[in-house]
Amino acid sequence: MRGVFVTGTDTEVGKTLFCAALLVQLAAAGVAAAACKPVSAGCRREQGRLVNDDAELLARLAPLSRPLEIVNPVALEPAIAPHIAAAEAGLRLEAGALVSACRSAADDAAFLVVEGAGGWRVPLTGEDTLADVARGLGLPIVLVVGLRLGCLNHALLTAEAVRADGLELAGWVANPLASAMPRMEENIATLTARLGPPLARLPHCPDAAPEAQARAAAAALPAGLWRHLAGGRGT
Repeated sequence: MRGVFVTGTDTEVGKTLFCAALLVQLAAAGVAAAACKPVSAGCRREQGRLVNDDAELLARLAPLSRPLEIVNPVALEPAIAPHIAAAEAGLRLEAGALVSACRSAADDAAFLVVEGAGGWRVPLTGEDTLADVARGLGLPIVLVVGLRLGCLNHALLTAEAVRADGLELAGWVANPLASAMPRMEENIATLTARLGPPLARLPHCPDAAPEAQARAAAAALPAGLWRHLAGGRGT
């Protein structure tokens, strides 16, 4: 299976934006790509089901159409830690089941874009974490760094954890969370010195609609980024 697992330094740092941008690039290249966000928290009730805005965007932009229940098999209503929301709903979040769900989403796909939830070590049920899902899939990892005060420590610790877990860190993505972060260029230079240059630097356009943001971000991706990521290992 070819694809990528996208994690972040925290919640709300641009994982969905990067995933959506990559799906736009894949669609433009004619690649039969699918998306999966195995767990989401912070969903709205719509026609008797729980709908997550981020998962809905990925489902809409993915070249291969999938029912939302396949793209986002576990949707939780409160915007809280997934394992707490799942426990309150009487559900178990087991890494093995989530890996299987991702593989189901990848049926007939040439490339799979998987978006994690929160950061790298987000707890699931028992001792499982989202890192176990990433390990089970064996896809290369892209780390989205939300550029704000504190991101250096978060990024370096996450990169260290990914590598300690035996996975390939394919690279990192710089995502400005404000138009004028103090010393933004110095922060990017610091991460570049330790992690290599970013795969991409996403534009900051918070007032645009989500799909418009995704298309603007896709335009900022290097041509053929998906090919570079497809060269990573997967199982």
